[in-house]
Amino acid sequence: MFVPMQIAADMTTMMPGQLLARGVSRHLASLGWAAVEELVPARGLRVDVMALGPKGEIWVVECKSSRADFMSDQKWEGYLDWCDRFFWAVDSDFPVDLLPEGTGLIIADAYDAEIIRMAPEDKLAPARRKVMVQKFATHAARRLQSLRDPGAGLEW
Repeated sequence: MFVPMQIAADMTTMMPGQLLARGVSRHLASLGWAAVEELVPARGLRVDVMALGPKGEIWVVECKSSRADFMSDQKWEGYLDWCDRFFWAVDSDFPVDLLPEGTGLIIADAYDAEIIRMAPEDKLAPARRKVMVQKFATHAARRLQSLRDPGAGLEW
């Protein structure tokens, strides 16, 4: 008999960017999307949130909790090759004029989010999409297994 896991994140121990990722993931789930956090699309890159849409769309959302967090990010343009649309997620106090044009904007908190500006679409090539869907599925399955069996020593 399957018994659902009763694991809830202790939000008092989460970093500000993780709280934004939580709100983004909750919002995307309400739209029928599946989201995973901290996925590695390629060596040297780790996206905050990757989302898989009902029609196979792939979005990357980078969560920035402050001006300093944004200014220190040197890798975000490398994420563009791994998604159909790229978004920034920030809180309502973030100076959004810092964010590059031609990217999406999501305002979020720990509980929800709102897409303010839709990112332009740049569709992935079919072969790249297949790789990303497989990475997404593998990442999600390993994350679930590590929650169910923390001592299994699963590597990601």
